[in-house]
Amino acid sequence: MESTLDLHGEMLLEQFHELLPRLKELEKTVSKMLKDTLFRSGVALNTLEHRIKTEQSLIGKLERKGQKYKDISDITDLFGIRVVTFFTDDVDKVAAIVKEIFRVDWKNSEDKRKMHSLTSFGYNSLHYICYLREGNLKDIPFELQMRTILQHAWSAMEHDIGYKASVELPAEYLRQFSRLAGMLELADDEFSRIRTTMSKYSREIQNLVESGRLEEVPLNSDTFRDYLKMKPFDRLNQRIAAVNQAEIFPASLLPFCEVLESIGLKTLGDVDAFIHENEDDAYQLALAGLAMTDLDILSEFVGIQNLCYVHVLKNGGGRSGIRAIFDILYGEQEGNTTQADFILKNASNLPFSHL
Repeated sequence: MESTLDLHGEMLLEQFHELLPRLKELEKTVSKMLKDTLFRSGVALNTLEHRIKTEQSLIGKLERKGQKYKDISDITDLFGIRVVTFFTDDVDKVAAIVKEIFRVDWKNSEDKRKMHSLTSFGYNSLHYICYLREGNLKDIPFELQMRTILQHAWSAMEHDIGYKASVELPAEYLRQFSRLAGMLELADDEFSRIRTTMSKYSREIQNLVESGRLEEVPLNSDTFRDYLKMKPFDRLNQRIAAVNQAEIFPASLLPFCEVLESIGLKTLGDVDAFIHENEDDAYQLALAGLAMTDLDILSEFVGIQNLCYVHVLKNGGGRSGIRAIFDILYGEQEGNTTQADFILKNASNLPFSHL
């Protein structure tokens, strides 16, 4: 496609061609710096996108407003990078990081989040014009956009719908755009608020666990995970391992949370009592299974597993109760009945068994 650039536009285009190798180097340097720094900071990202403006896109820009630029360095978005976060408060975190690692041209940067009127329906985002702080590329500006995933979705949708076309839209359509934009903005704020509330709740639960107020903590996968950090089953595991001088092999105990819930435990206080009430019997049951073997490697769930068996048998669960444990942990399969019978046999001579 033949361009209609004037002499000034052709000069700028030629400057772009000369600058292109450095732009590619800048793209590689900036994207790596930003990606590595954000990863270390722990900010969760949806996407990190970057691009160098194509020649055709630049020609179109120069055809529209080429006289605005004296030199190619006056065009600040030849290289652009976009950071898309999940939450609005993470946009501010990214912005703080960007200010630390890059030099920001505040005169040409803008915070579109502060530019909306009550009837506006444009998307919110932060647009910074930045430079590297040092090196042979520090004279080349680049555009850095920061927005949430919902703001990004809005931007894509409004671009696809094409409401910015030259045809003036009726007021009723503009109101519909405004309502939708308002709903997305409210959703963005609510997601951030919910995350803050959940983080606060998680800290409160963790404090309760650490302070030993376990009866106040409901049993669920999150609280059980915190509880496991206290290593509540280690003492029993070590007693069992000593039978054959066995090594304890690490394993996740989280699947047992569903088992504990299924046998009626409601709080971490219940779990703590469950351990103390059944620990000696669980040791005896494990001993019955290991005494005639030479196993020297045991899974970390050996303790909690035998605690569950003992609890079920003490409460009259029998074969079906034991099988239910295997069904939860491994899925329903015929071999679970055989495994349940093996446990019942080992427990048959122990005083707690209600066979």
